[in-house]
Amino acid sequence: MGGFLLFTILLYNGLWFDLKSGYLWNGAADQSQWEWYASVTAKAVLHLKNPLFTDLQNYPDGVNMMANASMFGLTIPLAPVTVLLGATVTWAIVLTIGLAGTASAWYWVFSRHLTTNRASAAIGGAFCGFAPPMISHACAHPNFVVLFVLPFIALKVIQIAKGQRPVRNGVVLGLLTTYQIFLGEEPLMIFALTFLVFVLAYLIPRRREFKPMLKPLAKGMGLGVAITLVLSAFPLWWQFFGPQSFHELRHGEAGNDLAAFTRFATQSVSGVPSAAAEVSMNRTEENAFFGWPLIALMVVLTVWLWRDVVARAFAITMFVMAWLSMGVQLLAVKEETGVPGPWKWLSGLPFLDSILESRLAMGCLPAVGALLAIATDRVFAAAAKQPDTDAVDGARRLPLRLMWIGAVVAVLLPIAPTELVVKPRPASPSFFADGIWRSYVAPGGALVPVPLPSTGEAEPLHWQVDAGLGYPMPEGYFVGPQSKTDKRGRYGADPRPTSKIFEQVERTGQAWPISEDDRTRALEDLRVWNADVLVLGPRDHADALRSTVDLLLRKPAEFVGGVWVWDVRPLTA
Repeated sequence: MGGFLLFTILLYNGLWFDLKSGYLWNGAADQSQWEWYASVTAKAVLHLKNPLFTDLQNYPDGVNMMANASMFGLTIPLAPVTVLLGATVTWAIVLTIGLAGTASAWYWVFSRHLTTNRASAAIGGAFCGFAPPMISHACAHPNFVVLFVLPFIALKVIQIAKGQRPVRNGVVLGLLTTYQIFLGEEPLMIFALTFLVFVLAYLIPRRREFKPMLKPLAKGMGLGVAITLVLSAFPLWWQFFGPQSFHELRHGEAGNDLAAFTRFATQSVSGVPSAAAEVSMNRTEENAFFGWPLIALMVVLTVWLWRDVVARAFAITMFVMAWLSMGVQLLAVKEETGVPGPWKWLSGLPFLDSILESRLAMGCLPAVGALLAIATDRVFAAAAKQPDTDAVDGARRLPLRLMWIGAVVAVLLPIAPTELVVKPRPASPSFFADGIWRSYVAPGGALVPVPLPSTGEAEPLHWQVDAGLGYPMPEGYFVGPQSKTDKRGRYGADPRPTSKIFEQVERTGQAWPISEDDRTRALEDLRVWNADVLVLGPRDHADALRSTVDLLLRKPAEFVGGVWVWDVRPLTA
């Protein structure tokens, strides 16, 4: 476990040695977004306010924090760290304990309940914690990195089914499930689906074992569900029915390409970024990329271990989850095969309709890790029974352990993770860092960044955090409803006309030909936003944006504290 922690720190050493300005480059805008979640949660805890909602983004409508990746299970306990040391420190801690903790949790479960030696469990745990999909998410999505609760949820269900202290284990199961809800609901749903596949694969050929399980399962699982509902009922109600809630979040067709399973991830020893990019959504969603050597080994292990009912169940689970992750239609190097995937019939079900289907491949991780552990255990057991020399000719026996470990290293080394890319993030302009903004934003007013914050424009969130979260701003990078009347989910707010103008200028680098209609709509937008000041920070196409706003407001900008500002209080009063 100490080795897992040390290895994780080495992966994140660029971040740990630059906690002031270090930024995980392959995560795009997500570090700024998550640091904002942590900062807003810490402020709510510090001032004893409701952490489930904030109007610091998407002002004045606000953001449903429970419906976003706020991870209250860690951001609330780590609130003192965020307040005292900053959100980047919290970000580094969460990611580090996520990878190391997930590997350690699977190692603990494997070593005590699946294998007879710790070396095999260590190999399985290491794979579960540091497999390519984990490292891909480790650049941006802590909710898909902090998975150390899931192994124990599975363990408690199995212990209950075996009749082992169903009441006690039911209570623990309820507490663990509740905690996982506050770490990440989508990983919990994917794991539940994976575990269901495993249970069916195990029990169908051993149906007689199921009947004795019914009574303890009813007692333990019933108690666990009841505890989970009691503890999480209000937060879940808030998530699905509270302010700015939504009912589904469609991603379109986003299944794994067949080629993604045999290629190597961007952040791996044998990774070729261009080859990975060809068959993935982006660098943070490389959810397969197990590499062809491991795929070949898994086929071999499936054939070898097929008679073992547990190993067979893991193998079936691995193949089913990989198949599901291919989405509603199978693609091969971006070419449509015309073959429908099984997810086509599941994607419309409640809750499953919001899962990004390529992430279902993460359900393969515990299955692959378990197969590696079982196979290693078998080899080590066979080696232990083997005499050192041949009884007939005295020749030394083959070094089975060494040969197997060599084979495992040869298979896993190409997908082993490389150091995560960290680059310095520009410091916030003094307008924000030194509190100059206070002279421009009155209580109840908002600061409007130019362009407005969005999924691809998260630097204003960093500025807001450095400004002590002292002002709200419209729109932003979050998940919310399409509109006041449409409860389908979307990323960011529905942009208003003026926001669309700024976005167009940012995209083209050309000033917008302002019309009187544009000015009329801009005045309406500023009043909807309760805008006190517009701010343009250092960025590409700043001249085009400044010219556009000058024409839109019929007033020149002032350069204050490293940014261009337009005081619009006379217009919105």
